[in-house]
Amino acid sequence: MTIIAVYVDDILTTGSNSAEIDHVKKHLHTLFGIKDLGKLHYFLGLEVSYVDEGIILSQRKFTTDLLKDSGLHNSRPACTPLPLNCKLDPNQGDLLSDPTYYRAMVGKINFLTHTRPDLSFTAQTLSQFMQNPRTSHLQALHHTMRYIQGTIGQGIILKATDQLFIKAYTDSDWAACPFSRRSVTGYLIHLGSAPISWKSKKQCTVSKSSSEAEYRAMS
Repeated sequence: MTIIAVYVDDILTTGSNSAEIDHVKKHLHTLFGIKDLGKLHYFLGLEVSYVDEGIILSQRKFTTDLLKDSGLHNSRPACTPLPLNCKLDPNQGDLLSDPTYYRAMVGKINFLTHTRPDLSFTAQTLSQFMQNPRTSHLQALHHTMRYIQGTIGQGIILKATDQLFIKAYTDSDWAACPFSRRSVTGYLIHLGSAPISWKSKKQCTVSKSSSEAEYRAMS
């Protein structure tokens, strides 16, 4: 089996037989004129490193560029992604005169969650205030940048194993938001010992009719 992943003009090939992979690449070259860049090390902002245990995915260069763009690359590192007991108020603080900086930084943090499950909850929290960010939200963003400053090279490891079982963890903080009373849920899914999917999300408001229907279904 040979697997080909294509993004615009970037191509990844992998499979169970190296000779077959070479055959596919030669065939593609005759059709399109491709250039073989060898073993994968960098793809769409993801950096790939190889160790005895498996493959490490990280975004060190993207993180370094993010910190330079934020102007906080020389800041003192923080120990947590958000301040302890942080409860951001949508109406606390003055509105930012130009929200462009806040929106750009939060968007890049969201992209960083591709290899940083530890930033999923933070990205979800800061993203709630993209429309009307305030000074208190900007302070929380700066704290997150300081945490990223102290964890630049952090990523995930995909360990080689023949035990490819699915294992999932999930939790919900019931009515966690003090303003909307909505719950915040999160999940993490492993294939073997490797994390392959994760997310943190604030739940939408459930209508009365749907709640009643769910209750009848459970009954």
